[in-house]
Amino acid sequence: MQIGQLAKQTGTTTETIRYYEREGLVPLPLRGANGYRDYSPAHVQKLRFIRRCRVLELSLADIKQLLAIQDQPDAPCHEVDRLIARQREQIKEKLSALRQLDRDLKGLAELCNRPGTSSDCGILGALGPHTG
Repeated sequence: MQIGQLAKQTGTTTETIRYYEREGLVPLPLRGANGYRDYSPAHVQKLRFIRRCRVLELSLADIKQLLAIQDQPDAPCHEVDRLIARQREQIKEKLSALRQLDRDLKGLAELCNRPGTSSDCGILGALGPHTG
């Protein structure tokens, strides 16, 4: 199949596919007699795997590591467990930061509990002086 077909089947843009090829996440396809790249079902599977990993916000380096482990069927999976545990910790840190951001925004919103003009806006005042 050609790159456009691969992109459609996997919900990935052609630019992203080429990027993944350059980064070594997806192997370069063979070329057909017509000179076009000829992608296989293995490319579809690999791209779907990468997309699922990206939804989990895994880095490309982590995905590359997972793909390397996946390509070695007899490899122990403790490294996969460690990688996922580390990702969970990073997500917990992000959630904590988002909760703090929500508290900060709530505090700002509470400063603007009446109608008025921008010169009287408590939110703008709390954010700093106008330098317009």
